Amino acid sequence: MGNAAAKTATGGMRDVARRAVRAEIAAKAMELFLDQGFEETTVNQIAAGVGMSGRSLFRYFDTKEDMAIGGLVELGHDVAAALEDRPADEEPWSALRHALEVCVESLEGDEVGLRRAKMLAGTPSLRTAMLDKQLRWQELLVPHVEQRLRGSGQPQTLQARALQARSLQARALVSAALGCLDVAATVWTEVEGGRPLTDLVDDAFAAVRS
Repeated sequence: MGNAAAKTATGGMRDVARRAVRAEIAAKAMELFLDQGFEETTVNQIAAGVGMSGRSLFRYFDTKEDMAIGGLVELGHDVAAALEDRPADEEPWSALRHALEVCVESLEGDEVGLRRAKMLAGTPSLRTAMLDKQLRWQELLVPHVEQRLRGSGQPQTLQARALQARSLQARALVSAALGCLDVAATVWTEVEGGRPLTDLVDDAFAAVRS
């Protein structure tokens, strides 16, 4: 193995190890958040739970909020992959709804999903942090939606304006879809999981489309 290949392999192993440590920290943090409350849990308690110092913890996460919602960035990549895999001729709004089922399954398939959703919805600092994560999701999803929006064959002189309009439409669709998911998740916590989250997301999407 050459030097370049060896460095690449070493870097890859470090990335895997780093992700594993991040996952361990996030799991312990979420356990404490759900048991004690987000605000009541200290960084030092989380650090003690994974056998490291509080200073070391911030080598992996910028803030305590990141420990609670850092996984949402990775989930956003999963949604983008699901969107890319939808049939090419499926209209964007429907494709977005199907792709967001990844999020529904992530919450409903987790035995503490409802409790996690309640914590996220009821903690102001986490709500703010989630807005930042949603902006990152938009960056991931908008290009896929733009590809699904058909061009209208305008003359070359109008091409830039057409592309701008398509970008605006894609951003609006993605923003609305993520808003529907957020509203549905909030209602899901309010009804204590009494209705399936997937049905609530369907209702929210239908309300916007009607």
